[in-house]
Amino acid sequence: MKRKHFLKSVIGASAFLGIPFNSFSSDRTSVQELIDNTQKDVDGSMFGFADSPIKKVRVGIIGLGNRGNTLLEMFQYLVENNHAEIVALSDITEKKVNSASEKLAVWQKKKAKLYYKSQNDWKQLCLRDDIDLVIIATPWDLHTPMAVYAMENGKHVGSEVPVASSIEDCWSLIQTAERTKKHCMMMENCNYNEEELWALNMIQEGVFGDITHTEGAYLHDLRALLLHDTYYEGQWRLHEHVERDGNFYTTHGLGPISFYLNIGRGDTFSHLTSMSSRELNLSIAAKQAGHPIQNYKCGDMNNTMIRTEKGKTILLQFDVHTGRPYSRINKIVGTKAVHVGYPSRLYIEGEKPEYWGHNWLKKKEHNEYRSKYQHPIISKLKTVSQGFKQGHGGMDFVMIYRLVRCLNLGLPLDINLYDSILWSSITPLSELSVATNSQSIKIPDFTAGTWKKENPLEIMREI
Repeated sequence: MKRKHFLKSVIGASAFLGIPFNSFSSDRTSVQELIDNTQKDVDGSMFGFADSPIKKVRVGIIGLGNRGNTLLEMFQYLVENNHAEIVALSDITEKKVNSASEKLAVWQKKKAKLYYKSQNDWKQLCLRDDIDLVIIATPWDLHTPMAVYAMENGKHVGSEVPVASSIEDCWSLIQTAERTKKHCMMMENCNYNEEELWALNMIQEGVFGDITHTEGAYLHDLRALLLHDTYYEGQWRLHEHVERDGNFYTTHGLGPISFYLNIGRGDTFSHLTSMSSRELNLSIAAKQAGHPIQNYKCGDMNNTMIRTEKGKTILLQFDVHTGRPYSRINKIVGTKAVHVGYPSRLYIEGEKPEYWGHNWLKKKEHNEYRSKYQHPIISKLKTVSQGFKQGHGGMDFVMIYRLVRCLNLGLPLDINLYDSILWSSITPLSELSVATNSQSIKIPDFTAGTWKKENPLEIMREI
């Protein structure tokens, strides 16, 4: 029964419809059959989808903790230049809503409507007829139900990561978006970071040749946050580590990598295998801090390997338990060049064997590449807004700017529905692989085959 509960939590209850549970053992075939049984009718119609232009995007924000407040700040330039307006704010804590409202009043004359009176008051925000876009910055398990409800009520959605927590969630979001014809974008800010955009531009310009392998990660010491007595995010996030084991935060590394490899635009993920180490660091820290919870299921390090249909490989790592400098790795291995991040290092292959070497470019040469291949988005926004460096060094601002401007102009979004679903799906699939001795898991095709068509990346457009 414990195994059945686990499978339902990561795959979804619908996978068991018509299938007696006792017919499944712990082998790979049975788990894969359950995954395959979640398949829903989808048509891929939201690829390249563009709604009518919205001259001024009217926005409602749900969740005003640390992340929600940061996202609110990213709208200042857009509000001041009549590209957007914050219409409503919602949180379960009145103090947080009022604080956000006071912050907004500094740069927006019109007051936002506040929703905080109950756990479900956010639904009243979604029911308003004067909101175009709902931003969701709440705990992970609320993202899918909130996104579905918002789309059902005629709103475009921008959700914090991940947009889905189970395979059933993935299909539900696709069906809802395709039926309602509303955008559902997972707001993966690392796709908009200056280093990742620079690397992407070099790839597009042929500097790397053909890509064979990539690596990305979320290596971030979160012990202080997870074990904090009163910090709200720590209170819900810690429980994920008590009950689960896998890669919980795939998208910071996988989002940029997917753009590097044109995933969903000529290639897609084929299968994965995932393995977690034993857990030590978080429980040691919890004991030192005298925290009431001291046992955790999540291993200190998770390694998830993905192979694409065209034979390219991806290594994703996840570790938020270990004391270490922050890194997303950002490794790109091509036939002509190699890049490794944190700190950024670039190797360029010589044209002849006598020029083949083992050294990274020196600082001067590296900076020349940074200047020559700076992404056009960065070049433009450095001159557009004094607040360019707001939010994780600027990537939060670039992300919100691009989302709103695409809606203003009636253009397809940089990160589409299927990108959002595919990147999020790797978390529950990694959990299934870990739980079955790292067996290979076939990744569902959430696009109804539309990934096979080669298309340009929307993030390469200048707007």
